[in-house]
Amino acid sequence: MPKKKTEIIKTKVAYDSILSNVVELLEESRRLAARSVNAVVTATYWEIGRRIVEIEQKGEERAEYGESLLRRLSEDLTKRFGRGFSERNLEQMRLFYSTWKISQTLSAKSSEKAKIVQTLSAQSSNFAEIAKRFPLPWSHYVLLLSCRDEDEREFYETESLRGGWSVRQLKRQKDSQFYKRTLLSKNKAVMLKEGEKALPEDYLSPDEEIKDPFILEFLNLKDEYSELDLEEAIIKHLQDFLLELGAGFTFIGRQMRLRVGDEWYRVDLVLFNRRLRCLVIIDLKLGKLTHADIGQMILYTNYGNEHWRMEDENPPVGLILCDEKNDALAYYTLSNLPNKVLASEYKMILPEEKILAEEIRKTRKMFGERAIGNRKSKIAN
Repeated sequence: MPKKKTEIIKTKVAYDSILSNVVELLEESRRLAARSVNAVVTATYWEIGRRIVEIEQKGEERAEYGESLLRRLSEDLTKRFGRGFSERNLEQMRLFYSTWKISQTLSAKSSEKAKIVQTLSAQSSNFAEIAKRFPLPWSHYVLLLSCRDEDEREFYETESLRGGWSVRQLKRQKDSQFYKRTLLSKNKAVMLKEGEKALPEDYLSPDEEIKDPFILEFLNLKDEYSELDLEEAIIKHLQDFLLELGAGFTFIGRQMRLRVGDEWYRVDLVLFNRRLRCLVIIDLKLGKLTHADIGQMILYTNYGNEHWRMEDENPPVGLILCDEKNDALAYYTLSNLPNKVLASEYKMILPEEKILAEEIRKTRKMFGERAIGNRKSKIAN
């Protein structure tokens, strides 16, 4: 082989090697940067939740007081820091502090945990101590907050840490009822071993980690759009669509708060249908429809029937909107109605599920076109 050609090959091999090393370094650095920001985000939101709870305790116990506090905080923080401080997000921060603080105090599994609680309460500015207690990203804790059972929540938290689950893997396992399946399994060790295995769709690239919507919100950075933007747009679009449909819908409220036992929930949208004389409780889920989603909506409609329904009104109906990247679904829950005749009447008057699903697809398409437009604009500039 000629000497010159050999030198070119050696140079190429050397270059490929350094390129590979630099790519690996940058990807790992991005992951570390995302983890560092996530630690600060989680510690900050825990601390915000603590301060909200303390203000509520010094104020009044009524739910109305808590709602007005979150509403005012949301408006002022959004004006100053941008998105990421909706009433719903602030409620999650409040629940985050309350849930983990109660869990640590009541479980008393070790004196060290009790010591951590005291330290965090006494030294609220010590973010490093708070971050050590919460090693998972904020997106994981948002998912864990939706677990109503404390044992289930602790199980998913432990397995996420043990298996290094991405938020996608946690969501997949949670949606597949992995906790309940493990409890019922005769060979739990095998189940847990299987749960460690990640699927290709669970993988998060370094770019995706650094562009986590929660991180972008915290830093007030703009991406083409986030799932939080999409969720808000879908609810707003469906609200406008139903009100303009001429089917007798009137607006009641957004992000309505309800309490069941010791737990607080928020409903995305509540409308009233004058023809059916009933409330329509609407909740949006970004992902597949699960039995847990249906169960939660039944909880909402039962609560609405007991606490929100007027004496001369019919029982409320639930509407779950599900949006996935490749599909959309609308689903009415009518199981709480007293008879089949009333259920049939509801079906005749309410908009068809497939029509509502199409409106969800339209919203996603609009967002996709907006993202392409933004990218073209950046390239042109």
